[in-house]
Amino acid sequence: MKFLDLAKIYLKAVMAARCVSFHREKYVEFGGADGGNGGKGGDVIFEAANNLNTLIDYRYQQHREAGNGRGGAGRDRSGADGSELVLKVPVGTQILADDQETILADLATVGQRVTLLRGGDGGFGNAHYKSATNRRRAATRLAIRDRSLRSGCGSN
Repeated sequence: MKFLDLAKIYLKAVMAARCVSFHREKYVEFGGADGGNGGKGGDVIFEAANNLNTLIDYRYQQHREAGNGRGGAGRDRSGADGSELVLKVPVGTQILADDQETILADLATVGQRVTLLRGGDGGFGNAHYKSATNRRRAATRLAIRDRSLRSGCGSN
């Protein structure tokens, strides 16, 4: 059995999602926005486990990523939260920054959990910005005038 006491891994806590949706129905005059909020992105958590004694699990799978938050949907439906990534390490593990001098966390007891990276907060759907007076965007109205009819008036 190989023993590994130092492993370099690359982690990513992902972004969250949002939704843009408009309610449209034949006999509903002002349908308006109805997009639900997006789900929260997943966190990256380290947990000290008693049954591990080496970091060999992280030697060959160095890139890890938490789950994405799902986008919201129409009819004010919110999206699902992303799954968190729990990385189990031996008790006594120190998590170091890239310079290998700055200690970010020290997992000294069994079951200790440290959230190292937080996932993104769920994005607001467009229903969040709706109010009683601002239910939907009004169509832009343009006044188009034909100048050719006036060009002959008043000329000598």
